[in-house]
Amino acid sequence: MPQAHTTGKATLLFAGLLTLGACTIPVGQTPQPEPGISDEMMAHLSAMAAPYQNVQTVELRPQDGCYWYRHVGPVETTMLPLRTPEGRPICTERGAQAAS
Repeated sequence: MPQAHTTGKATLLFAGLLTLGACTIPVGQTPQPEPGISDEMMAHLSAMAAPYQNVQTVELRPQDGCYWYRHVGPVETTMLPLRTPEGRPICTERGAQAAS
C-alpha cells in the first residue's frame, strides 16, 4: 500500500511541474513590439522612457491612450504603464487629455 501512495505523489508532482512549465516563455523567443507602433515611434518612446523599462514589449492601450510595457518580475509578469524618468505616464495626446 505505501508504494501506491508514493506513486500517486510522484504523479501529482509531475503533473504540477508540467502545469508550471506551460506558464513560461519559450527560450530564445524575444518579445516583439506591437505591430501598429512604427520604428520611428519606438525610437521616440525609447528616448522618453525611464531606462529600467522594456520598451521592446510596448503596446498602446486604447482604453486610456497610454503606452504600457511588459514587466517581468521575480514572481509574475504584468503590464505596467510606460513612464518617463520623472514618473509621468507616456500617453498619446488623447490619453494625456483624459489623464488631466
